[in-house]
Amino acid sequence: MRWEDLRRSENIEDRRGGGGGGAVPGGPAGIGIGGMIIVGLISYVTGINPAILIGGYDAVTRGSQRQVEQQAPQRQGRPSDQMGDFVAAVLGSTEDAWQKIFQEAGRRYQAPGLVMFNARTRSGCGAAQSEMGPFYCPNDKKVYLDTAFFQELQTRFRGCSGPDTACRFAYAYVVAHEVGHHVQNLMGVLPRVQQAQRAASSEAESNAMQVRVELQADCFAGVWAFHTQQQIRLEEADVRAAMQTAAAIGDDMLQRRSQGYVVPDSFTHGTSAQRQRWFMTGLRSGQIAACNTFRAAQL
Repeated sequence: MRWEDLRRSENIEDRRGGGGGGAVPGGPAGIGIGGMIIVGLISYVTGINPAILIGGYDAVTRGSQRQVEQQAPQRQGRPSDQMGDFVAAVLGSTEDAWQKIFQEAGRRYQAPGLVMFNARTRSGCGAAQSEMGPFYCPNDKKVYLDTAFFQELQTRFRGCSGPDTACRFAYAYVVAHEVGHHVQNLMGVLPRVQQAQRAASSEAESNAMQVRVELQADCFAGVWAFHTQQQIRLEEADVRAAMQTAAAIGDDMLQRRSQGYVVPDSFTHGTSAQRQRWFMTGLRSGQIAACNTFRAAQL
């Protein structure tokens, strides 16, 4: 993947280098790594945004614990370090691709913001911590990313092999997936699904809807790749890296690693095979219409 010539986005808020060891304003005090693991497991099972779960924890504990107010420095615009520069380039390419796609459909694309942070920060959906992994918050229309997740992707999830340079497209896929959720928000998909989930008769039914949301975001990441492949000189090795990442973060793979067996009714993101298939659907077609997971008889 060649990313150096991509236009850099200015819609980045760089909060790295702050936060220290204290609690984040509006975030949890004393939840600890054990609590974070539990929150992560609950999030995987229920499909609830981990930021909301941690925000709920904070609401319970706020009355009995004083928060250590530490405000991370906020720098708007393109970061100067290499990883920050890479993220700005990928985000810029998503803006260019989706602006063109929306324009062709007679609509205006409103780009999301992206917040880069270390360890913890605040989001419009509550506290954000690196243990959550990257996520999109529809309340403030921002993607939250601690780039330490990319290293986790290589070491913990075995989602990419080789040096950073060989994994760059896999990292870009992660960013493009979260931007895909923003596209869903602009299209009204997220609000409709959330309403349907509230009316669902069971947790399994709600989870099944969330799977379709996540697979559509994977497909939208493929659509971005289709429209960007000339600029980044997409190669077969890049696609293999993205496929390895999609497989590593499939619900079935994650559950087998964590508990030794799978519970399909608890899936919220789709299996490894499903995530790979829908990304490739977007990459091969380049069309939003091909990504309608909600009408697909078989995922």
